[in-house]
Amino acid sequence: MSLVNISKPRSQPIGRWRLAPRRESHAVWYLFLLPTLLGILLFTLYPLAESLRLSFTRGVSEQFVGVQNYSDVLASGTFWYAVYNTLYITVFQLFIAIPLGFLIACLINSLRRTSNFFKVLFYIPNATSMVAAATVFLAILHPDGPLNYVMELLGLQKVVWLSQPVSAKWGAVILSVWHWLGFVIIINLANLQAIPVEYYEASSIDGASPIQQWWWITVPNMIGSLTILFVLGWIGGLQRFADAYMLGGLQGSPARSLHTVVGFIFERGFGGSEYGIASAAAYILFVFILIFTYINTKLLRMKI
Repeated sequence: MSLVNISKPRSQPIGRWRLAPRRESHAVWYLFLLPTLLGILLFTLYPLAESLRLSFTRGVSEQFVGVQNYSDVLASGTFWYAVYNTLYITVFQLFIAIPLGFLIACLINSLRRTSNFFKVLFYIPNATSMVAAATVFLAILHPDGPLNYVMELLGLQKVVWLSQPVSAKWGAVILSVWHWLGFVIIINLANLQAIPVEYYEASSIDGASPIQQWWWITVPNMIGSLTILFVLGWIGGLQRFADAYMLGGLQGSPARSLHTVVGFIFERGFGGSEYGIASAAAYILFVFILIFTYINTKLLRMKI
């Protein structure tokens, strides 16, 4: 009985030459990464380094002033009022949009036939740009606009939204909630559909009511997505600019009530050519974002 040779076949000679084994080189694959790496270097790392350098300089001559720009920003009442406005709008946006989006997602998830329709319906605002959404809301928040018309139908007094500081902030809150709500709903729906059905079946056998199932099964399993939404909401909220700029202009009128931190950076940098002050404010904002992100994750006892 002959044995079959199953060893790796050797390269067969052709005339006087023997075929060399093929050697694959992985160096060519790095060429595909080169455009992305160059983009990161030119449009992310270099601007970050240049902005950090400018934050220690002042004037057209870029005279080195140390941490004086940081001191001036932290001593500026306008900057801290911008921080207050930013936190005010962001806090109400988060504590309205996230619980409301969670409840709507639970209702949509319970539907069988029309769930896709409501997903699209609620996500349409998020798919539009903030500039377009804010332009629409300039008409909605008009004294004779649709919002005041509905309020009058409900027996409420008409509000001139963009003429008073408090009402202007709440106009920005309504816009932010409307624009962000669809994203909150989609994230919650994705997590709701990932909860194993066996949990609900087992609890039904034990006699749990739908309310008990929602409280003891749904809510605990949603903590992860709610944490992510809070963190993303804080990061996006602290960087808000387009909505406040469209509603209140460069100075966040009325009375700077819509003047945000990024609006302060934009005004001092592009409006006043104080690039050192603007760069210092940008890095202070970066530290604020790190602090708020850390606090949120610690309070909710979750890891990102």
